[in-house]
Parts: sequence; structure tokens; C-alpha cells
Amino acid sequence: MRTFSAKPTDIQQDWYIVDAEDVVLGRLASQIAQILRGKHKPIYTPHIDTGDFVIVINADKIRMTGKKTEAKTYFHHTGYPGSWRNTSYRDMLEKHPERIVEMAVKGMVPHNRLGRKIMKKLKVYAGTEHPHKAQQPKTLEIK
Repeated sequence: MRTFSAKPTDIQQDWYIVDAEDVVLGRLASQIAQILRGKHKPIYTPHIDTGDFVIVINADKIRMTGKKTEAKTYFHHTGYPGSWRNTSYRDMLEKHPERIVEMAVKGMVPHNRLGRKIMKKLKVYAGTEHPHKAQQPKTLEIK
């Protein structure tokens, strides 16, 4: 018996919508990463993008456990010497709540060309409105 390897013509991509209200960030991100990667499908192939599109709404109502709301910080480098920048979780939640979910999922997908392609299928919105109603997304329940 030969090992099955999915081809780009075999792949059917669906759209899912996830409500992030009162869901713990880590659990949400790990389940979204699996769907984006395609690990929930029987035709999963590690080097091919077999995953589905995911729309996340209510990213501004995400939940953190413990004292992470006060202690967690996000770092980035501007590209100039000595230019590390810190942003607290609370500031990020006020200014860019969608980036919190994007960064959590990005850490759980491969860090290569395939991972960058996978991340383009993640759509995150702070409120309940999104422009993807024409794709008729299926509701996905995250526990």
C-alpha cells in the first residue's frame, strides 16, 4: 500500500466562523491552528495546505486565565539598534484586539512559507460584523 499524498486539486476548503466571546485564548488559538492547517481532515498532508478558512469575531472579548491580563507583554523590534518595543496586554486589547488572536495562532503554525500561506486564511474582527457572509461560513463551537 502506498502513502496517500494530497494534491492541490484534491483539496476542498470550507469557511468556519468562531465566536471568541469568553473563550480562553490558548484553547481558541490551538483549535484554530489545527483547522487552518487541515489536521482535522483525513487527506491531511504535512507539506500541502489542506486547511480551511477561519473567521474569528468578538476578538475584543477574549478571556485570559490567571494574572496574564496584568503581566503579559508583547514585544517587537523596529529594525533599528536598541529599539525593542513593549506593549502590555491591556493596551493591545484596547488598540488592536485582533492582533492578540493573530499572534497566538501564528505561534502555533509552521514558521516557514507554508505557515505564511496558512495565516492568510485567518480573518479576525474585533466586533460581530464581518464581510464574509457570501462564503456562508459554518459555525464552529470552541469549548
